[in-house]
Amino acid sequence: MKTLGFAAGVAATMTLLSSTSAFAVTEISWWHAMTGANNEVVNQLSKEFNESQSDYKIVPVFKGTYPETLNAGIAAFRAKQPPAIMQVFDAGTGTMMGAEGAIKPVADILSMGGQAFDKSQYLPGIVAYYSKPDGTMLSFPYNSSSPILYYNKDIFQKAGLDVDNPPKTWGEVWDAAKKIKSSGAAPCGFTSTWLTWIHTENFAAWNNVSYGTNENGIGGTDVELKINAPAFVKHFQELADLAKDGTFKYGGRTSEAKQIFLAGECGIFTESSGGLGDIVKSGMNYGTGQLPYEADAAGAPQNTIPGGASLWVFAGLPDEQYKGVAAFFNFLSQTPIQARLHQVSGYLPVTLAAYEETKKSGFYDKNPAREIPIKQMMGKAPTENSKGVRLVNLPQVRDIENEELEKMLAGQQTAQQALDNTVARGNKAIQEAIGN
Repeated sequence: MKTLGFAAGVAATMTLLSSTSAFAVTEISWWHAMTGANNEVVNQLSKEFNESQSDYKIVPVFKGTYPETLNAGIAAFRAKQPPAIMQVFDAGTGTMMGAEGAIKPVADILSMGGQAFDKSQYLPGIVAYYSKPDGTMLSFPYNSSSPILYYNKDIFQKAGLDVDNPPKTWGEVWDAAKKIKSSGAAPCGFTSTWLTWIHTENFAAWNNVSYGTNENGIGGTDVELKINAPAFVKHFQELADLAKDGTFKYGGRTSEAKQIFLAGECGIFTESSGGLGDIVKSGMNYGTGQLPYEADAAGAPQNTIPGGASLWVFAGLPDEQYKGVAAFFNFLSQTPIQARLHQVSGYLPVTLAAYEETKKSGFYDKNPAREIPIKQMMGKAPTENSKGVRLVNLPQVRDIENEELEKMLAGQQTAQQALDNTVARGNKAIQEAIGN
């Protein structure tokens, strides 16, 4: 299997961070992709950990978007100068899992730090996604998220829509978006970040339709994509039709559309629950709802799948580094820390204790929308279609999909053509990545 330059023999070749004397503070670099309010959280958590003890110092370093951070980590590994900890988005999970010898399982790290690893302490849907089939957790789930719907209540009111009743199905979203546009309440009705993650991967899980064979890659690396099936074609053709007159406005491949929504250009927005911090910070009169589903999909809504990112640790570090990483992960796992991280960021609490503590405090009574992503992910037992998507080269497949969808949104091809092309190109890329 190809692993993007990751190779065996890591311990013998890596340039390592280490303390310069027996009494020196051991610095631990943490490369991440957090911006805005979430970047402030990263810096605050690092500061609190560093002040809580005197042996280790977490040094957070922003490395760009999720894809840019992953690419930077790969380049650093090749240069034998990787960070200790790297935040990797969900799409990079298959890549990291395939890099045996380059990473150290987080379960082992916690044990080295004297911490007993108990996967029952973590939200099941999250820990399963970042674990091997035998249950060994490979990375620490730092900021797991689920896509939800946001809407601008002021725009809803101007358009004559019910500000307390967000649309629940995609048909209702399209109708509300058209009314926002036609009424002049806003220049556009609907926008979305991450068309790949939200409108294909989570669309498949939420509507219980197949994204690909082998349980979307969870059951094996040899995967054939199924995203040119009728349900996907219908959804994207409706989106393409809305784009013709600006009722839908495309922002970009990752989180760029957030700025369109924050600027008040569009009234409805689908985005990660982790985007909540910036929306709260903006002072917008906003509302939230669950991710829309297809009204005619059997059993929908099913369950959403984890997004966000986890923290991976490179192999070959000195034991002192691992003890420091274990101490930091233990710090992050503390119930008060997890509860606060969940409440201020919109990301899911990683541990069940943090979820229960948040419920007990009455937080959800005052902020019912904050429980939406948790209920979406945990409401039903996952099916073969809704366990998650794990490809050895998912970032590459997403790039292919984005290229074809952008041509569709530009009016250069139909949704059927775009998705057929995506499947053909994507399947070829998957086979090349697994060495077939």
